[in-house]
Amino acid sequence: MNYLEKASVNYLRRSQAKMGIVTLAWAIALLGRLTLVPSARAASDLVLAPNLSFDDDSSPHFPIQGHDLSDGQGPPGEATVIFFGTSNCWNTAREAERLVKLYPQFRNRVHFVIIDVRNVSPAQQPLVSHYYHGYIPTITALSSGGNMIYNRSGETAMIRGDTSNLQRLLDSLH
Repeated sequence: MNYLEKASVNYLRRSQAKMGIVTLAWAIALLGRLTLVPSARAASDLVLAPNLSFDDDSSPHFPIQGHDLSDGQGPPGEATVIFFGTSNCWNTAREAERLVKLYPQFRNRVHFVIIDVRNVSPAQQPLVSHYYHGYIPTITALSSGGNMIYNRSGETAMIRGDTSNLQRLLDSLH
C-alpha cells in the first residue's frame, strides 16, 4: 500500500471513530433530555374539601383536594378519567363526592385528572381544549387505548351519594 492509500485508510478510521463519538454523545444528550421530561403522575390522595355544600352554591373552595392536581393526561396505555369542575357549584360538589368515594377502589387502575376550570394548569390546557365544552361538572373517560368512551356534562346520578352509574363507567375502562 502506498503512502496515499495508507493516509486515506487512516483518515477514514479517524473519521469513523469521531463519528462514533459524536453519535454516542448525541445519544447520551438525547437520553438525558428524555429523562428530564417529567412523567405524568395521577392526581393522588383525593379527598373532599372541608365545608362543602351539597345543596347550594356557597362553597368557595374547589371540591376536590389532593396531590398532583395540576397533572395532565396520563401515560399511554393507562385508562384516564378527567373531572372538570369549579368551586361555587353544588352539582360539581355532588359529582366530586361520588368520584372521591370511588377513588380508593380505582386509584391503582385509573389515572385521575382533576381540572378546576378557573385554574387550568399548562399541562391540562390541551385536555380543556379537546374535551371540555363549557358545562360543569363534566366527566371524560378514556380507555387504556386512548379512545374516548364517555364525555358528558352534568351529574352521573339524580340522587346524592348514588355512585352506581359512575361505578359502571369506571368498571368499563378495564
